[in-house]
Amino acid sequence: MYLTKTQERMLAGEFGEASSKAMEILVALGKIYGAPRLVRCTSAQISGVSYKNIGDAGADFLWDLAQKGARVRIPSYINPAGMDLNRFEEMRLDHKFIEGQNRILQAYRKMGVNLSLTCAPYQIGVEPHLGEHVAWAESSAVIFANSVLGAMTNRESGVSALCSAITGYTPYYGYHLTSNRVATLLVRVDAELTDPVDYAVLGSYVGRVAGERVVAFRGINPSREDLKALGAALASTGAVALFFVEDVTPEWRLSDKPEVADVSQADLKKEADKLGGSAPSAEVITIGCPHASIEEIGRLARILTNRKLTKPLYVYTSRQVKSQADQLGYTKIIEDAGGKIYCDTCMVVSPIDRMGVSSIEVASAKAAYYSPMMSHVNVRLAPLEKIILEASEAV
Repeated sequence: MYLTKTQERMLAGEFGEASSKAMEILVALGKIYGAPRLVRCTSAQISGVSYKNIGDAGADFLWDLAQKGARVRIPSYINPAGMDLNRFEEMRLDHKFIEGQNRILQAYRKMGVNLSLTCAPYQIGVEPHLGEHVAWAESSAVIFANSVLGAMTNRESGVSALCSAITGYTPYYGYHLTSNRVATLLVRVDAELTDPVDYAVLGSYVGRVAGERVVAFRGINPSREDLKALGAALASTGAVALFFVEDVTPEWRLSDKPEVADVSQADLKKEADKLGGSAPSAEVITIGCPHASIEEIGRLARILTNRKLTKPLYVYTSRQVKSQADQLGYTKIIEDAGGKIYCDTCMVVSPIDRMGVSSIEVASAKAAYYSPMMSHVNVRLAPLEKIILEASEAV
């Protein structure tokens, strides 16, 4: 594996112990996957942030790096934490959890990482361009960057993304090579898709079929919100990191002899039922997996105008998007109706079961897939408007 003089010096420890360790990890990863060299990356997006997920062992690892002088060399962002940093008292968290979460965030801050605390950095202005190399880890962010923006990233681990943040490099293999950005599965869709949740269900169904393959879709015309829902689901039930939509996404490359899969309305109905589409009404509504965009919050506010909720509603988003919602008056409408907007966290990485919640309603296939496993709650999946209208009254 070829290293430049600067990279060799970094590996040898001339830039500090932490940089040397990070370079060692990246070189080892590159050798495993046959990377001929490293490539500069312009940003890193790091998973492994919630204390619920990484615990004391993860916190110790991060602090060890920080104390060894680790500092990021490129703009670097992190995934949601396990709590809202300003409203954690409402989340019924014990002292150990709060202390552990704060320790993790202090380590990242010491390393110079932007405490963005969102799984959707593209919603806060972090939008790499077509062909730009990045090192992102959160699965829904990776697939959005690759597919919708046309940037180039592998599906990094939290550790490898952090190493790229510290060094400014990532191994040159996988989806950093145009030759690997070719779909080998063509999905022909013959179904009516009218809501982002329909695209989420499509992604969930195809993810189970696709596994790790690149997918090309024909016969759909998704919006940006639809693409977000589609990608998040593909990356959840499968390990898809790149998809194309004919005449929609910036790239379209299809292998000469792709496998073809046809998807019908009946297929999507079965998948929706598997995700909780026919489950009974749940006790709490949770929106924002991936984090709610300003468009999604605006849509929610319009539905809730002159209405009052009859059950709790928790909306999860980034602090930057929440600020936009405040300025546009969306937050007031949602709170006047009885809802709450939480920042920095989500229903999957926060211990929502500790809040006394045993069942949730969601408009996200990703949330429907992960919440039963990670949060031990039952799930009902339905379109946003249906959920809200059923759980509110006109005033």
